[in-house]
Amino acid sequence: MIGRLSGVLLEKNPPQLLVDCHGVGYEVDVPMSTFYNLPGVGEKVVLFTHQTIREDAHLLFGFGHAEERAVFRQLIKITGVGARMALSILSGMTIADLAQAVTLQETGRLVKVPGIGKKTAERLLLELKGKLGADIGAGGGAHAVPDSQSDILNALVALGYSDKEALLALKAVPAGSGVSDGIKLALKALSKG
Repeated sequence: MIGRLSGVLLEKNPPQLLVDCHGVGYEVDVPMSTFYNLPGVGEKVVLFTHQTIREDAHLLFGFGHAEERAVFRQLIKITGVGARMALSILSGMTIADLAQAVTLQETGRLVKVPGIGKKTAERLLLELKGKLGADIGAGGGAHAVPDSQSDILNALVALGYSDKEALLALKAVPAGSGVSDGIKLALKALSKG
């Protein structure tokens, strides 16, 4: 299994790249999120990869970050979601947006991705729940939840509230609140709702 490529970027033809690794050219399909962050042609590139071997083809998919590859691997485990659809999902939304859509069970965000209908979106949300919720969304990126808020969120879920209820209550907690004060404020917000 090829898990990582490091070499010179020879060609960029969305969504496919050609990467030269010591004289061997690898064709790699990447999501647009990775494509937009690539260096210029002729420069060094490092990609985390996932290899799929089928009867009729050997396919290589590349990602700028290991987290992106992990989400891709979660997506292709779902019945009816192939590698192309998984790339489309990662091209159409950030990992943080996907994690938030899963946590809040929002099919509306997923149906905006080309090739995903309402039934597929519902299946994605159902199968990813608990595997791609607030925990992965908090792992990094532009929409990451700060540590204290993550602790408050985890405490509310441990108390039996759903991810959706906990996230909504978290909005009532001012940024920079301590964990214990934040939990009290969140519980107060939940008791009013």
